[in-house]
Amino acid sequence: MNNLQPSDPTSIGGYPLLGRLGAGGMGQVYLSRTGSGRLLALKTIRDDLSSEPGFEERFAREIRNSDRVRSPWTVTVVDYSAPGRRPQWLATEYVPAPSLADWVAAHGPLPRTALLSLAAELCGALQAVHQAGLAHRDVKPGNVLLARDRPRLIDFGVARAADDSRHTHLGVSVGSPGFLAPDQAVGSVAAEPADVFSLAATLVYAATGRGPFSRAGEQIPAATLLYRVVHEEPDLTGVPPELVPLLTACLDKDPAGRPTAARLGAWLEERGGRSGRWADECPTVLAGELTATEHSARTLVDLAHHTTVTPSGRQPAPATRSDTVLAAPAEPRRRLRPAVLLTAGVAAVAVVTAVVAAVHFGTQRSSAGSSPSGKGRSSPAAASATAEKSPAASTRQPQPGQSPAGQESPAGDGAARVVQAPFELATGESVAAASRSLIIQQDGNLVIYDQDQTARWAAMTSGEGNTARFQADGNLVVYDSAGRAVWASRTDGHPGAVLVFQADGNVVIKSGDTVLWAAGTAS
Repeated sequence: MNNLQPSDPTSIGGYPLLGRLGAGGMGQVYLSRTGSGRLLALKTIRDDLSSEPGFEERFAREIRNSDRVRSPWTVTVVDYSAPGRRPQWLATEYVPAPSLADWVAAHGPLPRTALLSLAAELCGALQAVHQAGLAHRDVKPGNVLLARDRPRLIDFGVARAADDSRHTHLGVSVGSPGFLAPDQAVGSVAAEPADVFSLAATLVYAATGRGPFSRAGEQIPAATLLYRVVHEEPDLTGVPPELVPLLTACLDKDPAGRPTAARLGAWLEERGGRSGRWADECPTVLAGELTATEHSARTLVDLAHHTTVTPSGRQPAPATRSDTVLAAPAEPRRRLRPAVLLTAGVAAVAVVTAVVAAVHFGTQRSSAGSSPSGKGRSSPAAASATAEKSPAASTRQPQPGQSPAGQESPAGDGAARVVQAPFELATGESVAAASRSLIIQQDGNLVIYDQDQTARWAAMTSGEGNTARFQADGNLVVYDSAGRAVWASRTDGHPGAVLVFQADGNVVIKSGDTVLWAAGTAS
């Protein structure tokens, strides 16, 4: 997850945008929420697709069709754009889990038992889709979320809506090279056998860290991958032996030669792959990271409840308890189901990694993906050289009227406390004024709480051993245990800047009278 860019809208369809979850072939995906605080994944559709004749009607039809697939392995469609509105968009449940693509890239192939469980769960997902008389048409590692209870198959309906020859000749291919079936690659209408082929290719990736038509670490053009899919045999080196015959059958070039999802599920069960075991078989490290991600999501909901949206669409400072929480969108809804039917595991597409990037609700959006200098991710050595911390700063709790390093806090600008750089907060340490406290939590998140212990702002970082440093160059930075910057206020280049806990409850970084950064926590 990344913070919003200056060019991003603040809301779409009446739903406020909280951050960027990623981008795909169809458009940008944002983190959003309902008026009651439930988190959503809101996907916008690219203008060139929306402008194609017939796409809008096809999009609406396929989204309605996708709601026919009611299974434990799919996400709920909550809302979508009205006819004629631009951009077109689709809002679904947000699942706080990494994609299979991201997880394997970061941690390597799944263990055998987890792989068998994943295969069984995804077979169940495809059976539900096919029993509804539909096809997914874009099964790939990036569209599989490794949620706690069971994997989710996402992006259903959008790819189907774009699966039209008019888009193919414009260069918009449905499916992903290396995972789409050869019948898709040559332009045939993708149906159930194509999904089975793509599922098998996805399972090869889960087992080996690469697709069946690519080599480890290889970077090749999409056209080369498509050629291999159509003309070459798959490479199943590294796949558990008991799965090789099954996946070989699924990867048959001839659609008629592939088993159905139901038949594949039966074969898997004979080999110990049964659905319903994912929660017990998923990697232990994954379970731990999901807990941290779910905690971050709950914090984000709390923060979002303090945010109001003005008629101009701007997000001002978080509201006080007497203010009105964000109202429901005024645009007429096309909800496919009552909101109460959303599952308790709400939350997304996530691209949730071990480090969750910052979403900033203040008057400035800070860059979670940048280094303290804003010039790319820093190395551990660079991070250490920049810190210039006081030896006492990481261990001493500041007393009233003092900065963490022990200096007397100068008064000014009605501030309850002025903290001078450099200082560091290690895990569990905090600095506070009368109404606000800044703490680096045990989960690695840098959070500002009010006097009622309600989160008012968070960097949305996570990780054991994270530290927060207010540096001599004026930059407030969260570093992970390896010394990499995972969030920064981007206020570097201002030696002498101070961190101010203002009397109005706002926490800001100032250089003289100039506010360089604000958390937007004013009461």
